[in-house]
Amino acid sequence: MNPTEPAASTGPGAPARLAGPAEPRSTAGPGRPRRAVLALAVLALAHFTISVDFNIVYIALPQIGADLGFGPASLQWVVTAFSLGYGGFLLLGGRAADRLGARRMLVAGAALMGAASVAGALAQDPGVLIAARALQGLGAAALFPATLSLLNNTFRKGPERTRAMAVWGTAGAFGALAGGAVGGILTSVFGWPSVFWALVPATLAVVVAAPGVLPADGRRPARAGFDLPGAAAVTAGSLLVVLGISLGQSAGWASWQSAGAILLGLLTLGALLLLERRAPDPLLPAGLLTNRPLLVTMALVFVLMGTVNTLHYVYTTHVQGALGLSPLAAGLGFLPQGLAAMLGSALLLPPLLDRWGVRRALAAGMAGSGATAALFAVAVAADSYWAVLPAVVLLGVTAGTTYPVLFAAAASGVADDEQGVGSAMVSTAQQIGAAVGLASLVAVADAAAGPASSGLGAASLAGGLATAAAALLALALRGRPAG
Repeated sequence: MNPTEPAASTGPGAPARLAGPAEPRSTAGPGRPRRAVLALAVLALAHFTISVDFNIVYIALPQIGADLGFGPASLQWVVTAFSLGYGGFLLLGGRAADRLGARRMLVAGAALMGAASVAGALAQDPGVLIAARALQGLGAAALFPATLSLLNNTFRKGPERTRAMAVWGTAGAFGALAGGAVGGILTSVFGWPSVFWALVPATLAVVVAAPGVLPADGRRPARAGFDLPGAAAVTAGSLLVVLGISLGQSAGWASWQSAGAILLGLLTLGALLLLERRAPDPLLPAGLLTNRPLLVTMALVFVLMGTVNTLHYVYTTHVQGALGLSPLAAGLGFLPQGLAAMLGSALLLPPLLDRWGVRRALAAGMAGSGATAALFAVAVAADSYWAVLPAVVLLGVTAGTTYPVLFAAAASGVADDEQGVGSAMVSTAQQIGAAVGLASLVAVADAAAGPASSGLGAASLAGGLATAAAALLALALRGRPAG
């Protein structure tokens, strides 16, 4: 690993050591390989669980609506409620991991997700199910930043952390892509409550195993206290922005509900910056708002996830609408992408980072994802799943490998006690980018003249061009290429 690259250390103008004044505690020291493997397994399982929870309910939605009496307009809240709980509380969850302890928040988040899953499985009323989904999102908002904080502060920088990041990224990528297939199988065989019950064993395993294999939360220096005004502002602002984006996809972006919520949310987040200047212990440290690797990574994940989300929409719309595949068959058709993402992240990521470093690996990954989107644009013109399959597999390789590199880059220059909120900032950009990108590119598809495949192809091509252009932004990361 080139010592000038962000994954291994910081670039010029950033702190000299990624982990702050002392190296992170490593569970992978001599005589402790088994504990290292178990620690990584817990973190990977937590990431897998969050990723599965995003997509596992989609295919179950028609059955949920019929059984619980949802109306056409209210059924979307089964998805939106999770987005609100997750996207709205990510930054607060990240700072809580930094202040209260990452392991504590990991256990608390997993426990809340598990309890909410039980409530969702037993729900007999639409309101109860929506509340359960919101609580699942809240638990995920505590769980996700804690996994990254523990990973970056447990495994030493260099090859050890690179391998851990590859496993963590592989688990998340596979969970996101397998969620649809798992949801389709479970719903078809056992009914919709099974998509909630399926999450309970995974969250329980995290709660039980984490205290025994993850390092205990150390005592932190005395602080001025938790920034309650900042916490209230960032949570309210994030909730309003996520709500506005969610409403924009249903009520229209020009509607007063969508535009008003987004504007009010942005004004609240603007007020947050003023509050943070005066806070003795700010929720968002000023250094993070000027951290180049962090800001560049946020921009890259915003663009990448908007395109990836659109390509998933293109795939499902094409194979079900044009090709007539059942929801279950469409979900199973995603499995090759999940396998490709696992192999790409596990086998390609470590040597790619060792040879090229984060800067060049990110540029190549973004360019590759852009080229994949162009391949989608060509493939949807053909009347066959097999024509789309190469693009599906290639998306797993490119996006699945790029995703963990983004979080490796974001961690550079971020001190131990800010890893939680730093990763939460990147994940918030990811959630907002996915929603904005999908809405924007679907508008491109709707505006395209000709058959439906032409519109889907136009959306794919537009996303590909944006992603390929964003590859140049990766070069803004400091550090000379590995040679």
